[in-house]
Amino acid sequence: MGKDIRLHDSWRACLSDEFDQPYFLRLREFIRDEYAHKTIYPPARQIFRAFDACPFDQVKVVILGQDPYHGPGQACGLCFAVAPDVQPPPSLQNIFKEIESDLGHEISKQRDLIGWAQQGVLLLNATLTVCAHQPGSHQNKGWEQFTDAVVKTLSHKRDGLVFLLWGAYARRKGGDIDRSKHLVLESPHPSPFSAHTGFFGCKHFSKTNDYLIKQGAAPICW
Repeated sequence: MGKDIRLHDSWRACLSDEFDQPYFLRLREFIRDEYAHKTIYPPARQIFRAFDACPFDQVKVVILGQDPYHGPGQACGLCFAVAPDVQPPPSLQNIFKEIESDLGHEISKQRDLIGWAQQGVLLLNATLTVCAHQPGSHQNKGWEQFTDAVVKTLSHKRDGLVFLLWGAYARRKGGDIDRSKHLVLESPHPSPFSAHTGFFGCKHFSKTNDYLIKQGAAPICW
């Protein structure tokens, strides 16, 4: 990871122990070599975009994804999001459908989701990079351990957050969240393969806002 990698100071402070761990040093060398010799997504400057757009003390909601998109121009550093000029993938289209059904009105369908991040939604993939056209190519290299630490730190150091866990992978990753002080909402994944088995109708977006309001926090303008 080169000099153009940015990470918000609030996250750098609470995750400082991770950066000196042997696994992260190995990961850093692996990623640096991958970017030097292959086409990797997202662009290097966007690897930590989810954190830069949503500082640690401003997080209100956490959405857990798995891998960045592996097609040209898609991945932008926020899970489920794509660049503004890219056609929304099916999972994102289904997320928009559920929001409109849940809230009962049309939404902007801002496909890069930066507006959510700026309101306190951490859009966190388990793996933060991927090789072009090779889904899962950067799994089991260390990213998962790093993002597990992110989830654990949020669970431990913050109160009253909402965690949205869509699909079996996200549920496993969120298995250790302290549910005595956070709201954890689970459903099938919004993929076309599973959205009709429980993601549609889950009403996670209104439930999230109801909880935030009860916590004295501003709701998310989805």
